[in-house]
Amino acid sequence: MNRLARMSSLIILLLTATSAFAQTDTLGLFSDHMDIGHPKNPGSSQYDKVTHTYTLKGSGYNIWFNRDEFQYLFRKIKGDFIVTANFQFVGDKGNGHRKIGWMIRQSTNDKSIHISAVEHGDGLTVLQWRSLTGENMKDPEGEIFYPEKSFEVVQLQRTGKKIIMRVGHVGETLKTVGAHVMNNMPEEALVGLFICSHDPEVTEEAKVWDVHIDTPGKK
Repeated sequence: MNRLARMSSLIILLLTATSAFAQTDTLGLFSDHMDIGHPKNPGSSQYDKVTHTYTLKGSGYNIWFNRDEFQYLFRKIKGDFIVTANFQFVGDKGNGHRKIGWMIRQSTNDKSIHISAVEHGDGLTVLQWRSLTGENMKDPEGEIFYPEKSFEVVQLQRTGKKIIMRVGHVGETLKTVGAHVMNNMPEEALVGLFICSHDPEVTEEAKVWDVHIDTPGKK
């Protein structure tokens, strides 16, 4: 191989490595993002490594009944974990039922079992779940409402099969919303941030920052 050929090969290798690093770095602590359930308007997820802020944009009719539509930024986690972040919608207008928060999901199937720590556009704070694939989510049997509204910090913890939701204001002690046992959730599950507009014609945007993913006992 002559010198020019060697230099060309080296450049290609460097560009490939740089591209792979950039693709990974654009999602921060997460590995993938996608629209679940084929919402009408495509969503997106981006990470700003300078401000350590995630920007999620997404549409979708809802996260409810027997199927879901939303934008999901996620990674796989096996075993116990605690995930915490600050959430805020961009803009004051929008459907009062638009949703942001944390979600644990068996798969990317739109009918997958899941449990979600949800902040609504009107401030409503809820832990909600689908226990069986394709099952209609139940109101009020499949949710726990918190009496107070409009928190910035949302936390979701998994201990075995038990899932616990906590919320709070920045700098304050977190308050427990409730807990639910998800017997059908696999040991390795998808965990991530989500946004749903609750309006198929609209794309909502949210900022998420101070994101922490802790896996006790793991390095």
